[in-house]
Order: sequence, then structure tokens, then C-alpha cells
Amino acid sequence: MAKHTTAKIQIENVGQPGKTYSADAAKYGAMKEAMLKVLPDASPGLTVAEVQEQVVAHLPESLFPAGATSGWWMKAVQLDLEAKGIVKRTKTSPLRLHKS
Repeated sequence: MAKHTTAKIQIENVGQPGKTYSADAAKYGAMKEAMLKVLPDASPGLTVAEVQEQVVAHLPESLFPAGATSGWWMKAVQLDLEAKGIVKRTKTSPLRLHKS
């Protein structure tokens, strides 16, 4: 029986410059699209908890049944998008995110 493989992409982490991680391309793409739909264009932005709450409605059920693992994927995509300069964080408490 052939082993099923999923497409992978390399993602970055703003906290670990120069290091990359392999991630499922479909889940990454779905989460990135959902995050960019909900994040505002400017500061003050949304808290991480607000982003997490709002993205679930935009995720495909086939990849994230009942929102499963969406928290982990949201954080991974957030850190990658920050490393790429697509998303910015404010220096507030709690942390807030918005598009660059």
C-alpha cells in the first residue's frame, strides 16, 4: 500500500531568524487566508485570542474539524507572517496583531 504524503512548505519563526520548519501546505494556506481575512489593516489590531476566535469560522471543516488544532496552526502562521513582514505585533499587553 502506498504511503499518503501531504505537500509541505517551509515556514519561518520571527523569534528564530534563519531557522525554518516543515509544515503542511494545505493547513498553512487555509490558516493564512483566514488570518488575513480577520486581521485589521492597522493598529491597534486584534488580540491573539480574538484572532483565534474569529479565524475558526473561515477554516475548512475538512482540514480543521470543529476547529481542531487551529490554535497551534494560528500561532505557527502568525510567527511566519511576522517573519515575512506581512503581520505586525504591537508592543502592548495583551499583544495585538494587524497587517503590515
